[in-house]
Amino acid sequence: MSRLQHGGGPRAAAVDRPASQAEVLEAHRRAGRYFQAAGVRSFVREQGAGPAVLCIHGMIGSSFLYRKVLAELAARGLRGVAFDLPGFGLAERPAGYDYSWTGLGKFCLAAVDQLGLGDFHLVVHDIGGPVGFELATAIPSRIASLTLLNTTIDVTDFKSPWTMEPFRHRGVGEVWMRSLNPPAFRFLMRLQGIGNIASVSNAELNAYLALIKGPDHGRAFLRIMRSTERTAGKQARYRAAVGNVRYPVQAIWGADDPTMTLAVYGEKARAAAGLSRLHTVPGKHFPHEDQAPAIAEKIAELALGRRHGQPEAS
Repeated sequence: MSRLQHGGGPRAAAVDRPASQAEVLEAHRRAGRYFQAAGVRSFVREQGAGPAVLCIHGMIGSSFLYRKVLAELAARGLRGVAFDLPGFGLAERPAGYDYSWTGLGKFCLAAVDQLGLGDFHLVVHDIGGPVGFELATAIPSRIASLTLLNTTIDVTDFKSPWTMEPFRHRGVGEVWMRSLNPPAFRFLMRLQGIGNIASVSNAELNAYLALIKGPDHGRAFLRIMRSTERTAGKQARYRAAVGNVRYPVQAIWGADDPTMTLAVYGEKARAAAGLSRLHTVPGKHFPHEDQAPAIAEKIAELALGRRHGQPEAS
């Protein structure tokens, strides 16, 4: 098991963070654009030029989660792409939408065509894993590589962490959502989400919460939490996306993730993908915030077939 460490990198250290939640959200909007796919208006951030790397978020996420990773991918000669799944972030939240992993996977299939992605490298995190596996099994010939970040493959064994489980239950979930104010959310993110809390400002954490709740006050989020497909059939499909496939697969894990732990979920991912090892970074469930350079470095090594900084073959 290899261990990587970057304390945020010179680019991250040089960023002068906006002072307020409103400024953070406005900067996020300016960094991307809206697009339409499968009848849903969504939002995408793209950065860099080169082979495309599609990054799919999970719960408590949106394209905002990958903002630092996209910058690091661009610096390494790659085109980073991250869009909002329906019900998340700046995407629309249709009341009657199919928010199951199957439904979100179908949206991804339409989105990659709409965005003009041919072959692409795929990065998945959290329940972005099952959603991304739906995509990978639908168009395996277009997947150039797959990177797993703190996700789940053996979904029949998946247990929601205690901070998320209430959302799955009617009544209780609505109360839990209403009670989730900025101070409470920041506390939970420090507890379970981010290892080096100095890497993210209160305004950025508040922006996460605003992007979860959105104009529908989190109703789509609750539907997504209640639409997971933890079946044996889905588990077989997801194992088929990571094991004995034509594209290379790697796993990168926040070593101190208390929700999808390295010892349980990381080891299951390693075994399902048939990997001899997985890469770890210091951090919790969202290493995107404090370990973006290390994550991008491993993605670039896999995507470009060489270590960053090595000369290209002539």
